[in-house]
Amino acid sequence: MGQPINVVFTRSSKPEIYRFEVNRCLTGMDHERFQVGDEIIGDTPSDELARRLFSLEGVVGIHLNSNMITVKSDGSELSTERLIETISDLHIYYGDGIEVANGDEKVDLDT
Repeated sequence: MGQPINVVFTRSSKPEIYRFEVNRCLTGMDHERFQVGDEIIGDTPSDELARRLFSLEGVVGIHLNSNMITVKSDGSELSTERLIETISDLHIYYGDGIEVANGDEKVDLDT
C-alpha cells in the first residue's frame, strides 16, 4: 500500500557524496540538513527519510532540498541499490508478508 518514489542516482565528483533526484517534493523550498548523531524528533517525510537513511551503516550526513537528496558517507562505499530502495519505499505502508485489510470486511468497534 502506498506509492513508491521514483529515484534517479547521479554520481558526484566526490566519491563520498551520493546524489538522488526523486519525483516528489520532500521539503518544499526549504533546505534540511541532518548529521549523524542529530536527534530527529519531527514527523515530516524528510525527518522519516533521514532516520531510515541513518539506519544504514556508513551514512554520516543528509541534505534535502525539494526533490533532491544528497547523502554523505563516512568514506566507505555505500550500496546505491540499498539507498535507492530506502528512498523509494518512504511512502510504502505495508511490506511483504503484512496482511492488508479488505475494504469489504466489517470491523467491530465495540470490542
